[in-house]
Amino acid sequence: MIHSIRQLPTTAQDHTSANLRMEPRVNTCPTELCTDKLHRASPALDICADTVALVLAGGRGARLHPLTDTRCKPAAPFGGSFRIIDFALSNCINSGIRRVGVLSQYEQHSLLQHLNDSWNFLRRDLNEFIDLLPARLHQGRSWYQGTADAIAQNIDILRSLAPRFTLVLAGDHIYKADYRRMIQYHVNTSAQITVASIKVPSNTACQFGVIGIDGNGRIESFHEKPAKPSCIPGSSNHSLVSMGIYVFNTELLIDMLEADANDLSSTHDFGHDIIPALIKKHRVMAYDFSTHQSEHYWRDVGTIDAYFDTNMQLLEPHPEMQLHDVHWPIRSLPVQLPAARFIFDDAQLRGMASDSIVAAGCVLRGARVRHTILFSDVQVNELSEIHNALLLPGVRIGVRCRIKNAIVDSNTHIPDNTDIGFNKIEDARRYTISDNGIVVVTATDDHRSLVGVSSLGSARVDKPSQTPLKREHA
Repeated sequence: MIHSIRQLPTTAQDHTSANLRMEPRVNTCPTELCTDKLHRASPALDICADTVALVLAGGRGARLHPLTDTRCKPAAPFGGSFRIIDFALSNCINSGIRRVGVLSQYEQHSLLQHLNDSWNFLRRDLNEFIDLLPARLHQGRSWYQGTADAIAQNIDILRSLAPRFTLVLAGDHIYKADYRRMIQYHVNTSAQITVASIKVPSNTACQFGVIGIDGNGRIESFHEKPAKPSCIPGSSNHSLVSMGIYVFNTELLIDMLEADANDLSSTHDFGHDIIPALIKKHRVMAYDFSTHQSEHYWRDVGTIDAYFDTNMQLLEPHPEMQLHDVHWPIRSLPVQLPAARFIFDDAQLRGMASDSIVAAGCVLRGARVRHTILFSDVQVNELSEIHNALLLPGVRIGVRCRIKNAIVDSNTHIPDNTDIGFNKIEDARRYTISDNGIVVVTATDDHRSLVGVSSLGSARVDKPSQTPLKREHA
């Protein structure tokens, strides 16, 4: 029997009746915490059984426009078969955290559909769940006003769950992490709040919260997105920044959220308000991600260029982010589509892909694809050439098209004889172009084909492509 993802009840009383409470477990440090390789947890054996994770997935994602015009950023496709949010959720499940709330707001439908289809395997009768927590527009409440307000609006639910620890995560980052190690560090250092941190070049640190620590790792300063980030002592070009991953003692978190909600001068944001206020009176520790985690890869894919580059890094011979990892699998929706097909094998008409990722349901009908990720159910037709591109689910490419350095959004149909990525002036008139020159094409753009000559040297044809739309993809 398939159980759908359900929205959490709107009152603590309703939630208490809907869930079985578990007694806090004795904290033990499992063997896996001391090994270098990531290994999935047994959910009832360690400290994570007394932890609730809250995944922040409600931002507009304006810097990822136009890909976020019809979906929230965590729901954006990634890596051929995944959504961005799958990484945070997979980390939770692999770490043994099976009580998860996803706080959403903008363009929720695609995210809700994905959670319902991909993450409905947990057992609520065993106090396991992944639930969507949208903004609660009742009792005088408004849309989420900031990251802290998003949790404050669900504070009654957090009280009813009564976890010892609350893990707060961003739902729009690409990485693998064993959260058990961070929670254990939190306990071992007698921290009240722990902030995951990582070193980044100082010229990019202005995009993050910049941290200053003492010799024991205790945070002494925290500045959200400063114009002039401070460098790590002894380094002239690197800064220590927040990864947007926090472990809180739940009682303290609730107290701070209630105080912040009554502060009219607050922006109700963890980076701007909560963390800077906490470091003055409480023990706030920095958790060095690079030191304590065996996987050091972490990317914020908040811009078009970051999103494109992070996807394309998967095509490297030995990518830093290894998705073929049976010990720490990234889960997503198992799409029920036939295997990919490569049609024709003639000198001038050969369906082929090299240095690429090709997902299920794709058909290359006499087309050539190089250094490209084809997401599920993509069709590329005769004599078309694709190079250095992302074709998101459900894309249809007509006959004799040329596309390079581009992202083609889901369900977009590119007409025959279209060139994209070859004429900057024409591309700028029709499409969105990133700072690094990546052309973003959506279903609502002007796709009238350009006149040109294929790199195969043949004249263009006006033969319509056979590209029926099989299904819709968000």
